[in-house]
Amino acid sequence: MVKLIHTLADHGDDVNCCAFSLSLLATCSLDKTIRLYSLIDFTELPYSPLKFHTYAVHCCCFSPSGHILASCSTDGTTVLWSTQNGQTLAVMQQPGGSPVRVCRFSPDSTCLASGAADGTVVLWNAKSYKSYRCSSVKDGSLMACAFSPNGNLFVTGSSCGDLTVWDDKMRCLHSEKAHDLGITCCDFSSQPVSGGEQGLQCFRLASSGQDCQVKIWVVSFSHVLGFELKYKSTLSGHCAPVLACAFSHDGQMLVSGSVDKSVIIYDTNTQNILHTLTQHTRYVTTCAFAPNTLLLATGSMDKTVNIWQFDHETHCQARSMEDQLKQFTEDWSEEDVSMWLCAQGLKDLVGIFKMNNIDGKELLSLTKESLADDLKIESLGLRSKVLRKIEELRTKVKSLSSGIPDEFICPITRELMKDPVIASDGYSYEKEAMENWISKKKRTSPMTNLVLPSVVLTPNRTLKMAINRWLETHQK
Repeated sequence: MVKLIHTLADHGDDVNCCAFSLSLLATCSLDKTIRLYSLIDFTELPYSPLKFHTYAVHCCCFSPSGHILASCSTDGTTVLWSTQNGQTLAVMQQPGGSPVRVCRFSPDSTCLASGAADGTVVLWNAKSYKSYRCSSVKDGSLMACAFSPNGNLFVTGSSCGDLTVWDDKMRCLHSEKAHDLGITCCDFSSQPVSGGEQGLQCFRLASSGQDCQVKIWVVSFSHVLGFELKYKSTLSGHCAPVLACAFSHDGQMLVSGSVDKSVIIYDTNTQNILHTLTQHTRYVTTCAFAPNTLLLATGSMDKTVNIWQFDHETHCQARSMEDQLKQFTEDWSEEDVSMWLCAQGLKDLVGIFKMNNIDGKELLSLTKESLADDLKIESLGLRSKVLRKIEELRTKVKSLSSGIPDEFICPITRELMKDPVIASDGYSYEKEAMENWISKKKRTSPMTNLVLPSVVLTPNRTLKMAINRWLETHQK
């Protein structure tokens, strides 16, 4: 399950980009500011917002160490900031003063790439803050940039739809049309792909475009065999231009955000859709995974940044198929059960469950009687919580065996939704079930048990379209 745990609403205009370091979240906006938040409690840092740019800020990114933040703007500058105190370290002017659309640090922090609306791409020395390489693409504005994990290559994407691959000396190795209507974003997975040949380095690359598609490529390079960019597949799910894509730190998940207002999370191994998130009310412009925690940030033209948290089960869904089956069958070990308890906020019960040798099979067979009589859990409320979590797990087992994505299932009926609506708690439900719930439960949320701020139910058309697409694919 993916849970919305926080919404940031401090920007006064569209959110254009968000980025994580090990301890911070950065966001930037059309309102000309960059904001910094602590990952401990998502409070804004005392020296935030950062103000220097005179026009919209399009992109922000952290250096690998997290000590420096870069931002770039329509004003033609790329600015480096200290994340310790928010002080400006350097202001780097794009040649010709063209609006800068994207900036990225190299993996070793030695250089920073900036791409502009006139097609120029500049490599800056991150220590001297001086330009040492400059080139340009043939047509269009530069909209996207990503370094390979080993730093030997970087890729740029243009508004004309070309993916261009450069080496670390800024020699153009390859360029090809990737998206018919223009590229919006690209990202490398940090995890290498097995190349087969000794000395061959292979990495997975994702690109998104105005053609409503997310494409997967494999980039390979060796000193003997040279360079190759090979198209692998196209991920379906969005019905409008895709504005952002990003891999998780372990390379097991890929997230995308779209003009259709939805966020889709894919398993990169099976390319199945794990989750569709539909809480944003306008175009989703940016998405980013945290490097060391199961957190996802999504930003939108609705001026908000949503912070999502993955539980242990969702993270395991993005493993290999063998691990998926183990995750949702009776094959759990006692250690798997302990990890599950911690993920559910039941860490205090780990000792009791271990003492009674509760594995996956035993977990699924627990009842209120066995919790009280065998495990000696005295608290009625605690027993009820454990049973509720076990029932959710049983439902997930059933859901996986049927192949229905969990976000397509109503939390109340636990059945595939036909007419999904969004309640004021931010969750989606089957309309009839939620209407009955409100009439009987006196305006409480089925998911949080808190009082609903409003009883207004809004049709979730994006989710309904996703369900219909899934049905067309799986019920032939």
